Amino acid sequence: MKKDIVILIAEDNAGHFQLIKKNLWLTCVDKEILQFKNGQEILNFLFKAETETHLDEKKKYVLLLDIRMPQVDGLEVLKRVKADQRLRKIPVIMLTTTSDADMIKQCYELGCSYYLVKPVDYHRFMETVQSLGEFFSMEGLRLPSVSQESD
Repeated sequence: MKKDIVILIAEDNAGHFQLIKKNLWLTCVDKEILQFKNGQEILNFLFKAETETHLDEKKKYVLLLDIRMPQVDGLEVLKRVKADQRLRKIPVIMLTTTSDADMIKQCYELGCSYYLVKPVDYHRFMETVQSLGEFFSMEGLRLPSVSQESD
């Protein structure tokens, strides 16, 4: 991944976040990784709502989004991101324990890029995240920046 790509992880479970971060690093993803502990925190970051850190429109982002989070759930975050003209280009990968077929369908209809179910088994969970890290590390991976300028 290029240096200007930032991985945003909206995950309220600290243990899951640490596993995701660790396994992304194991696959040579050495990019900036930011954690958001609930849906409101990620929305504040994305929509620049009086927070210390906020989205830099010149950078490129990937959002890993859990569905079940406090304050604002991942489904609502996905709706708001994909409804915003500026943010809709950000790839959103649902990374959640929810395997309900209707929820998966709804997320794709709202515009998620991929939907990954977190395996319950620790080793399978690590393998899933490592595969995701390998995808992020692909040399040909290209992502749009948030800015309206051509990339």
